[in-house]
Amino acid sequence: MGPSGAGKSTLMNILGCLDRPTKGSYQLDGEEVATLDDARLAFTRNQKIGFVFQSFNLLPRLSALDNVILPMIYGNVYKNERKQRAQRMLEAVGLGDRIHHMPAEMSGGQRQRVAIARALINSPEILLADEPTSALDVVSQAQVLRELQALQQKEQTGMVLVTHNLAVLEQMADRVVVLKDGNIVEQGETRTVFDHPKDEYTKNLLAAVPGRGKNDV
Repeated sequence: MGPSGAGKSTLMNILGCLDRPTKGSYQLDGEEVATLDDARLAFTRNQKIGFVFQSFNLLPRLSALDNVILPMIYGNVYKNERKQRAQRMLEAVGLGDRIHHMPAEMSGGQRQRVAIARALINSPEILLADEPTSALDVVSQAQVLRELQALQQKEQTGMVLVTHNLAVLEQMADRVVVLKDGNIVEQGETRTVFDHPKDEYTKNLLAAVPGRGKNDV
């Protein structure tokens, strides 16, 4: 967690093997990611990492089914398995009756569910969720978060979540990392950080949340 400009998206790009770190170490399954060549980096990204973005990022000319099938093409899944797997995943996110709908024919919440299904279809080891509900209304946010958490636990996938909504972090996260100007200022178990923050910067972030701050009316 942290405000705009804290370095959250940069960190997510590095974790997602979209950018390389200029310093420090990032190991995934014992491999030092910064030293991988481009081909191995692409393989790692396709096989081990799933992405859920705030803007859905669905291909508008592909149906929900075909959007979910797409990662399996790059993930080297046998062609005769792709359609059935995609259908099962769309059913798991409550869209079994909309598999042939185009993105423009679906609501924001439905499109984000397609994006979640697409992110999890190759059973990634890490799911990167960057503000996954910020474009949704409150009701859709709650529904999507419940489904995201249930699927993440079912698939036993680790998840890194970035959000400005600290209530979402409090609900979803086991551990919290607080960023400021590209540096970690505090980290720990969520309950500990929220109830007993040590850094003044963390205290100020939490104090700005309605219902938590000392200056709330």
